[in-house]
Amino acid sequence: MPADRIQSLLEDIRLLDPARFELVQSLRELILDLSSSISEEVKYGGLLFSASKPFCGVFSYAKHVSLEFVEGALLPDKFKQLEGEGKLRRHIKMISLQDIPAKHVREYLLLALKASVKP
Repeated sequence: MPADRIQSLLEDIRLLDPARFELVQSLRELILDLSSSISEEVKYGGLLFSASKPFCGVFSYAKHVSLEFVEGALLPDKFKQLEGEGKLRRHIKMISLQDIPAKHVREYLLLALKASVKP
């Protein structure tokens, strides 16, 4: 059942905006390739990724895709890409595939994953 919900959400994004779909798919692949222990589910209108606990989510909006970090306020931000001022969450907004390397997304994902699996 969860795989059906994921595919349905992805198909909706693809029909609305193929470029945003491509960005979401690229982020999904990047996240899932970090570790075989990562699972995904549809939650809060996007895709939520968990290892031992949720650590990030990918959400598609009208003009951008947001990569949300559950405990992003605790992550080091050496590249100054994290946005948001809430207690814990931070996000990186992206509008194109080029934003993934330009905004050092993989480095932030690795930090978030490592923080989520701490004992």
